[in-house]
Amino acid sequence: MSWKRRAEGAYHHGNLREALIQAARELIKEKGPGGFTFADAARSAGVSPAAPYRHFRDREALLADVAREGFQRFEAMLATGWNSGKPDAMTAFNNVGKAYLAFARAEPAYYAAMFESGLPPDLSPDLRAASERAFGMLRTAADGVVTLLPAGKRPPALMMSLHIWSMAHGIASLFGRGDAGRRTLPMTAEELLESAVLIYLQGLGFSQKS
Repeated sequence: MSWKRRAEGAYHHGNLREALIQAARELIKEKGPGGFTFADAARSAGVSPAAPYRHFRDREALLADVAREGFQRFEAMLATGWNSGKPDAMTAFNNVGKAYLAFARAEPAYYAAMFESGLPPDLSPDLRAASERAFGMLRTAADGVVTLLPAGKRPPALMMSLHIWSMAHGIASLFGRGDAGRRTLPMTAEELLESAVLIYLQGLGFSQKS
């Protein structure tokens, strides 16, 4: 089947946008977010070099849509980990961290588009909104945990969410490398994050019984 016939099918079924996003994801997985051109994405989707302009102004706009979709899925995984604070806030808080690592492992192309593409967060209102909602899940989890401390001893929830984000992101990046540059470590990513969070929370005054 020629690219022309595939493109006609994409137009007919309204799937060209989705096909381009999928093509971009595959290219990101193979070459990284900076390793392909707009024409490469069109070729991988089986359409002409001009066809993507029906939906995207340029390659950066296509990457932004991949990142937006990634943040939406990321938010959903974090929300599942938090599970409305069940069975208890501390367990749910740790599950959010595990969900962060699970997303980075399961969706490397989305993760790279979201955090390694160099896209300005304000490139589009939809991208900004999706990223804010995802971070909002970390803030929600932090809000739930700080209530375990007496009112006068509660750390700022925003500070906590930023610290946990930094820890989870750093560990995800450390373990996410698939090349020879990755060091062999004596523990899993989940074990490292769990111990780091435990030490961090104890430093803030939380006990293991909190």
